[in-house]
Amino acid sequence: MKRPGLPASLWALLAGNFVIGTGVMVVPGTLNELSTSLQVSAATAGQLITAAAAVVCFGAPLLAAVVAGWDRRLLLACTMLWYAAGHLAATLMPSFGGLVAVRMLTVISPAIFTPQAAACVGLLVPLEQRGRAVTFVFLGWSMASVLGLPLGTLIGGHFGWRTAFVAIAVLSVLSAVWIWRQLPTGIRPPALTRAAWAQVLRSPLLMGVVAVTALQGSGQFVLFSYFAPVLRETVGADATSLGLVWGWFGVCGLLGNMLVSRSIDRVGAPRMVLVTTSLIALSLLLWPLGVTLAGLALILVPWGLGCFATNSAQQARLVSMAPALAPGSVALNSSGIYVGQAVGAAAGGWLLAHDAIAWMSWAGFAMLVCALLLSLAVDRAQARSAAFSA
Repeated sequence: MKRPGLPASLWALLAGNFVIGTGVMVVPGTLNELSTSLQVSAATAGQLITAAAAVVCFGAPLLAAVVAGWDRRLLLACTMLWYAAGHLAATLMPSFGGLVAVRMLTVISPAIFTPQAAACVGLLVPLEQRGRAVTFVFLGWSMASVLGLPLGTLIGGHFGWRTAFVAIAVLSVLSAVWIWRQLPTGIRPPALTRAAWAQVLRSPLLMGVVAVTALQGSGQFVLFSYFAPVLRETVGADATSLGLVWGWFGVCGLLGNMLVSRSIDRVGAPRMVLVTTSLIALSLLLWPLGVTLAGLALILVPWGLGCFATNSAQQARLVSMAPALAPGSVALNSSGIYVGQAVGAAAGGWLLAHDAIAWMSWAGFAMLVCALLLSLAVDRAQARSAAFSA
């Protein structure tokens, strides 16, 4: 029996996540150019990721409360316009310090857009389509890795990072227009009360899932943040070959997210989290064997398949565990993603600054193993809770 199609408004949300993801990942993609242009080390330039991630980490749950009553059509369209303004302002910054300040203001947009887009999906589709719809909207991040990140890397490598930022600003304006035209008015997920927020924060199961997300992100961003300088040093990658590597990684990411989107309602989100996290861990385990660009491309396949898919599965997992608390839990999960980015980028920057590139993959692998163990513990605790309730 053919499944009913998803509403057209979800395509606009997917496109918004594409632009958000491209803007977030443009820093790792142009890290070499940022470092050279602003006359700072690659490790220092990488702290742009840490600073921005810290803002999103704390901003996502706080802003979820602030914008709770907003019409989502207006909120999400204005968020994309803010993103455009921030990227344009960044191109005017003559120093690294100024760029850090502007970047921290710019990433207010990801702090709002991704969790609020996911939270309003439940009001756009019936209950039985929620898992599929959430993962569909999150495909935008995978598409950002397939198209946005490699194109940003190529533009930045050949025309400068400022040109890449201008391109993102233009895409942000187009996304705002699309959202305004496609999203219906009156979409207002119910605001969480103080008691509901307390329920989210006091739930060991929900917070356990968020902690898994943070560990996943930390393990990946130890190395992911510094692909550009690491691949330049280890295999001599230039801007073109780096763009091809990012593109290959993104193709794998898109494929992984598509597979998860099609099968998550049948397989179950918890099991999908275990599979995707294991794939990422496998690539980090094999990373030291990649002594050529072609070898690293093969090693990146499992990582790409799991990278964005595991975030989609985590979002769907939280929505299914407590649909009424989804606005809060999904916002906290976004915080978890960016906690991971901040911790991973900071740890990776420290290792890079201390000439310990060889340890990056091992540090990331250890964090992914911790994420797997914690995810298993959450699943078992949830199963015991369900059995007790029955």
